[in-house]
Amino acid sequence: MLSTLLKGKLHMAAVTQAELWYDGSCAIDRDLVELAGLREFEQIDIYNVNNGERFTTYVILAEAGSGTISMNGAAARKVQVGDRVIIASYGQYSEAELLNHKPRLVYLDESNRVERTSNTIPTQVA
Repeated sequence: MLSTLLKGKLHMAAVTQAELWYDGSCAIDRDLVELAGLREFEQIDIYNVNNGERFTTYVILAEAGSGTISMNGAAARKVQVGDRVIIASYGQYSEAELLNHKPRLVYLDESNRVERTSNTIPTQVA
């Protein structure tokens, strides 16, 4: 049996562009893609913190160091430039792989600069 777990995420990325007539996808700064362990053409889920929209698309690469987070095609209708989004990727893992699985979590500021990275999320307290 395989279990689906969070593989990597970009937390609170700021949308820098919304290009309705570009090939549908999400262009992400190549450096951020690598840091979060994502891959070009990988399926991703996007959660818009500003409006609650949740949608699925795939990664395309934007210029390294640019800070670009561009929603393209139909995804452009789900965001406004400046919206904060969570970009998540999931993987399927065997029971043996689960024992050592650590997601690659990248926390960004409002300019899409890395604030910190982690591989765990603290326990939520009431």
